[in-house]
Amino acid sequence: MSRRRVVITGLGVVSPLGRELSEFRRNLLSGSSAAAPITVFDPARLPTTIAAQVDAASLPIQTADRKIAFGLVAARAAADDADLAAARSASEHYAGMGGGLSLGIGLELFSMPDMVEFVGRGEAPAGADPRTFLQTPADACAHLICRRHELREPPLTHVSACAAATDAVGAAFRMIRDGRRRWMLAGGVDSMINPLGLGGFCAIEATTRRNHEPQRASRPFDRDRDGFLLGEGAGLLVLETLEDARARDARVYAEVVGYGNSFDAHGISEPHPEGEGALLAMRRALSDAGLRPEDISYINAHGTSTPKNDVVETRAIRRLFGPHAERVPVSSTKSMLGHLISAAGAVELAAAILCAEAGWVHPTINLERPDPACDLDYVAEGARRVKVETILKNSFAFGGQNASLVVRMGVC
Repeated sequence: MSRRRVVITGLGVVSPLGRELSEFRRNLLSGSSAAAPITVFDPARLPTTIAAQVDAASLPIQTADRKIAFGLVAARAAADDADLAAARSASEHYAGMGGGLSLGIGLELFSMPDMVEFVGRGEAPAGADPRTFLQTPADACAHLICRRHELREPPLTHVSACAAATDAVGAAFRMIRDGRRRWMLAGGVDSMINPLGLGGFCAIEATTRRNHEPQRASRPFDRDRDGFLLGEGAGLLVLETLEDARARDARVYAEVVGYGNSFDAHGISEPHPEGEGALLAMRRALSDAGLRPEDISYINAHGTSTPKNDVVETRAIRRLFGPHAERVPVSSTKSMLGHLISAAGAVELAAAILCAEAGWVHPTINLERPDPACDLDYVAEGARRVKVETILKNSFAFGGQNASLVVRMGVC
């Protein structure tokens, strides 16, 4: 069976830099930082007291667990951006059995105080839906998104840590390309800005402790980086066949042309020192797309601001791209947004696409003293005018789970 071409026709973002696409792009191109002291809980006993938070109170949907609200809002925004309501009235496959969900998701989706009360009392807390305690974390969020968008195909869930959203988009791309779905909502949702999540990252010394200057704390590829800035949010994209998009005269942001993933089998919280897994994921994505390294216009890096990851990603890019590594711009969205963990890949892909659509690549902020081991073009001077034709998006997770996507701007 011939492979179908797959395009992105809708973007939905809930991020610390905003959820309206124009606002999100404007903040990215201006080099704004979302870092601030944590307000959603009291972090005074932890060595890290800053993060990049979403203004959850302003969201049009409120849930007991903020991550579920992020996912529902982002899914609705993506569907609206793709004008799926009009599409449903014109073609039945945009509802019911035609569409699906591919969702990257992180750890618990329940309020920990509610869970403690439930275990202690044997009943749900006042006001809570007792049925939610019969579902796994992924079930709860996926079920609500599918129900609200009338998606009756079995949802896919991905728990590959920081690569989860990129894996979710990649899996959706393959299912549509291979004829198993006509369209899908794909992306990720996460928030670990809670005592358990942030405390765990602090315990393994993964997060920045630059609490005295939050907006300068996330500094990928800088020699003074000391860990990542924790963020939260959600990113959902509408993917569909090019044939269907053209039939309904849909706006097309980009075409997904390649996906690759890999597993390091090295350390639980550190990458292979030579970037073997990262290299393999990028190589597989390019091979899947039928492209050479020289065909890539821009790399949206994983770029966490951790001492080991930034060096390893740089090495892997140099090994794969050879001389072209000197010419291709690379930037880290996490320098402004922080690390959205399981939601990171989809939000960062949306960021790269939105900026490229306007003829720019966004900067890597706070890169003031370059690490000699990180010697690529990280767009440190501010947003840069670039004609971006093809984007490589990297997500390299704890546990050695790696994923890369290749997207082509526009459709030829």
